[in-house]
Amino acid sequence: MNTTFFQLLSGMVVSVEIFLLTLLFSLPLGLLVAFGRMSKNKILQTIVKIYIAIMRGTPLMLQLIVVYFAPFYIFGLKISQGYRFVAVIIAFSVNYAAYFAEIYRAGIESIHVGQYEAAQVLGYSKRQTFCRIIFPQVVKRILPPITNETITLVKDTSLAFVIAVAEMFTIAKQISAKQASVNALMVAGLFYFVFNYVVAYVMEFFEKKLSYYR
Repeated sequence: MNTTFFQLLSGMVVSVEIFLLTLLFSLPLGLLVAFGRMSKNKILQTIVKIYIAIMRGTPLMLQLIVVYFAPFYIFGLKISQGYRFVAVIIAFSVNYAAYFAEIYRAGIESIHVGQYEAAQVLGYSKRQTFCRIIFPQVVKRILPPITNETITLVKDTSLAFVIAVAEMFTIAKQISAKQASVNALMVAGLFYFVFNYVVAYVMEFFEKKLSYYR
């Protein structure tokens, strides 16, 4: 019993690590991609559009496989055991950055142009205008869709099994197959439910803090 518990616990830790590291890299990367998507440089804009189309138009599972095996098949590099986890973080980050980029873009473009003009009259630089005036409003507007993507990310961590990264769901399946019981899978389901509840609660807390109508 203790062995099963510690196995599931180790899987939970890996799932949480994938979740946190993906957010750490994909949120700022998504903002950079959004800037590229809105760039006046047509070449950069086209490249970013293609990137977003590929990331959103192909399965995350396929992207995991490509990121993991590409170094070997394209460059002939030896794939180490430790690269599995790195590949998961890379694939998840570039995938979610594409979704976050479109959310950022929608939020930025929803701000009335008059605010930019007013900031210019007041002597703000473009950087100051974005950081002090535009971005705080954008954050408030994009929190609900960001929350939805974040909740999806919690469940998507289970896709790491495709390149044999032993996260929560993978370990639960192995234990269930070994014990001929669904108990481990039920625990995994409870874990994802509680994890999502905590994420939703935290995001709702920030939404209330940023609400203008409290």
